[in-house]
Amino acid sequence: MDSKLAYYILKRVLLAIVTVFLVITITFFVMNAVPGGPFLGEKAVTEAVMKALEAKYGLDKPLGEQYLTYLKGIITFDFGPSLKLRGKEVIDIISVGFKTSAKIGGIAAVLAVILGVTLGSIAAIKRNKFTDKTIMVLSTAFVATPSFIIASFFLIIFCVNYQIFPARGDTTAGLIVPIIALSLYPMSYITRLTRSSMLEVLGQDYIRTARAKGVKSSKVIFKHALKNALIPVLTYIGPMLAYILTGSLVVERIFSVPGLGRSFVNSITNRDYTLIMGTTIFLASLIVILNLVTDILYKLVDPRIDFS
Repeated sequence: MDSKLAYYILKRVLLAIVTVFLVITITFFVMNAVPGGPFLGEKAVTEAVMKALEAKYGLDKPLGEQYLTYLKGIITFDFGPSLKLRGKEVIDIISVGFKTSAKIGGIAAVLAVILGVTLGSIAAIKRNKFTDKTIMVLSTAFVATPSFIIASFFLIIFCVNYQIFPARGDTTAGLIVPIIALSLYPMSYITRLTRSSMLEVLGQDYIRTARAKGVKSSKVIFKHALKNALIPVLTYIGPMLAYILTGSLVVERIFSVPGLGRSFVNSITNRDYTLIMGTTIFLASLIVILNLVTDILYKLVDPRIDFS
């Protein structure tokens, strides 16, 4: 491995660790600074019962001691028990919910990349024509519209008014609309990114030289132009996955998808502090790792980048 690349990876890994540590610290102290407590919603909870619950979960100890105990648990991937879902560990809830979230997020990501690159390439080839203008208008509209608004609109149209798909995302058919709603923004962004990158590449001297030599147009586009035009798209994969993961929190709630998003939103509503912190730390760590991997892949695809 190149020494500069190794140094860059080491630096990014250390930065990632610091970032996750800051997320853990901020989340912990913010949760403890919020007025009230996780047991205030319990019916007929006496002061004695409240003290017993706090002692059971270690909430009666000094804040600094709670913080150090929590840090030790995270090192061993022990996020503690849920304060509301009795008998369930936070790590188990995250594991179960993330399986569904990863499935719809993965499909949405693949769909966004394939359609985005395809539509962006078509728009670049048909520059300033009706096809190009139509694709650009639609992609701009979807980029400007938040995913939860698109999801709500699709829910009303396809699930309530016309009842083409189930309104709940607890079946395979019910996941179709949430997947489409999640993929539209990144697909539209990739479309615009691919178009602008393709237009820039198609204007390069080596492309004009290839065409002057009589190379077939399809070969020029797919073998020469598209390969170089995809480099900016590759750098967007990390932020795209981060968007899909965070965007799915609301979309899953709208369609009642039994994923991590629904668990996270419910944990906030129920003041389930351990589940809130565990989910936040898990998502933050995942996003940091995805961005790190994307940066490394960017270097492998484009050797011209100098990390020094």
